[in-house]
Amino acid sequence: GGLMYQKDFNEGLAHLTANEYLVLAGTFHGVHAITSKISPVRNSTSSGLEVLEADSFKLYCFQTLTGTKFLILADPTHANIDLVLRRTYDVYSDYVMKNPFYTPEMPIRSELFDINIVKLIKQLPAC
Repeated sequence: GGLMYQKDFNEGLAHLTANEYLVLAGTFHGVHAITSKISPVRNSTSSGLEVLEADSFKLYCFQTLTGTKFLILADPTHANIDLVLRRTYDVYSDYVMKNPFYTPEMPIRSELFDINIVKLIKQLPAC
């Protein structure tokens, strides 16, 4: 798994380096692949890890039918992050996938995508 796009929305938090974000994305991709194969329920299929909860954050994952994963690290008190992920996918579909100059699985360099993702995040209620 590669990292196609990354953006920090909370100015006050410590930031990871570009390499640390790549390691995080690659590690999550591996864990997600493993968790999609295991289930304690017999004859069950799993979509893989969807939410990872910690004391100070929650990591949410939404995987599309094409296998693209959207991850959001959020404050544990934020609600409806699954809806935010689906709306992020809508923005991705509209401004990245419909762009004839975009090559799939390459880094996203789209001003319209950036603008609309920021707009989406700003609509979220503050915790």
